[in-house]
Amino acid sequence: MGEEEHLSNSPNPDTEITENPSQQEYSWPAIRFDVPPQRTSHFSRQFRTASNPNNFLKGVKWSPDGSCFLTSSEDNTLRSFALPASANEYVNGFSIAADAAADSYAASLVMNEGESVYDFCWYPYMSASDPITCVFASTARDHPIHLWDASSGQLRCTYRAYDAMDEITAAFSIAFNPSGTKIFAGYNKLVRIFDLHRPGRDFEQHSTLQGNKEGQTGIMSAMAFSPTHNGMLAIGSYSKTTAIYREDNMELLYVLHGHEGGITHVQFSKDGNYLYTGGRKDPYIFCWDIRKSVDVVYKLYRSSEHTNQRILFDIEPLGRHLCTGGQDGFVHIYDLQTGQWVSSFQAALDTVNGFSFHPFLPMATSSSGHRRFLAPDDGNDELHLSGDENCASVWSFSVASMVENDVEIDADDHNNSQNLLQNP
Repeated sequence: MGEEEHLSNSPNPDTEITENPSQQEYSWPAIRFDVPPQRTSHFSRQFRTASNPNNFLKGVKWSPDGSCFLTSSEDNTLRSFALPASANEYVNGFSIAADAAADSYAASLVMNEGESVYDFCWYPYMSASDPITCVFASTARDHPIHLWDASSGQLRCTYRAYDAMDEITAAFSIAFNPSGTKIFAGYNKLVRIFDLHRPGRDFEQHSTLQGNKEGQTGIMSAMAFSPTHNGMLAIGSYSKTTAIYREDNMELLYVLHGHEGGITHVQFSKDGNYLYTGGRKDPYIFCWDIRKSVDVVYKLYRSSEHTNQRILFDIEPLGRHLCTGGQDGFVHIYDLQTGQWVSSFQAALDTVNGFSFHPFLPMATSSSGHRRFLAPDDGNDELHLSGDENCASVWSFSVASMVENDVEIDADDHNNSQNLLQNP
């Protein structure tokens, strides 16, 4: 395809600057985290093949409109799973113990990258009702950044960066800016910015090191924008630091130190005042107040001190709680007001490496698994994946009763809100 054709197929953020009207009118339910969630869907069989029996998941992210979620796995493949139109079709209709070998349903789309996937992210104004916006970006080893069509699984276009030898260099982390007009990509001591509507090899390049050699070193491994559109960008590095930049000119504001390992995930609070960072072989998620970034506000424990694996956490839509997995197979829930542990539930018999909340329903999805090595002379079959060690699951939470417009809404009414997915 030529670039002109790519351009015509790329999303037009000017038509999607406002959020989905259905989501604006919908009142987010208050999730009851004191009640364990129900597993409503389970996927494991389709991730294992004869050629790759020890395949494992590496992350999961729900789409901005809530119509589907995307998984990344060790077999260099991205899979999209569509949420059924009504949760009643499968709630309580699937028993893990009764049929652990079966999946709830097959992936809607399967996209193979060919090499190990470093990162992936959704277009911020993605809506199933507008096919032009149904895209997500991914980056893989020795590959350019790919923009995928989330409705067909076809490759829309590519964004290519070249090194000094004029060879393609892969981004280690990617993120759309809040307005959806650019893709920010992290490299070794570099950030490159691509115009979404200009595929190819045109980009802005910014060094994370300043003239006096101060700044942020290492591979830029994770990035996130403030959700309040205040122009702040957080970038984590494998040099164990997180830095805050201005989006418009990539001016370095300050650098945060303290993690024991390279940063693998960064996320802003819903009000944009706090930043949460997690690292590899580091048992704590740090909370920083970006208005006075001198000390850590508090630390949230998770079982991750013995793995280099990227473990993704997420904040629920109301912004009051954070959920994170770990090597113990549990999802731990913390109150962000106090930093105190609230509850936990077992999501898998393996490392829970990904957790993502539905954008407006009391649901979440998790991913689990980790790399295993089988000794040639051992023959120990226990090291192979079995049961729900390597799996993705969808969870349904109970909601607290609440009063909205003088009408009482009880915990059962959230099932009716599934109808929003039919007309997003």
